[in-house]
Amino acid sequence: MPAHLLKMFDASRSAALMVPMNQMLDLIVETLAFTLIGLVLFALAFWIIVKVSPFSIRKELEEDQNIALGIVIAAVIIGIALIVSAAVHG
Repeated sequence: MPAHLLKMFDASRSAALMVPMNQMLDLIVETLAFTLIGLVLFALAFWIIVKVSPFSIRKELEEDQNIALGIVIAAVIIGIALIVSAAVHG
């Protein structure tokens, strides 16, 4: 790639990462809010899974090493993560 195109690419990439200082506080507050919402949703989903299941989640995962249950819980967490990330992205 020619040198002038590399310079232009580097300049445009660094300019996209620059945020005016008056917007920085808003971005930090939004990030903290979405983080808190995501953590609450994760905790709520896990609590619902524990209450709905007719067996002990802890026993199944730790003692019996139920891999299928771990995969289901991981799928729920990934699904919530996708929903939260879509909300953040807008």
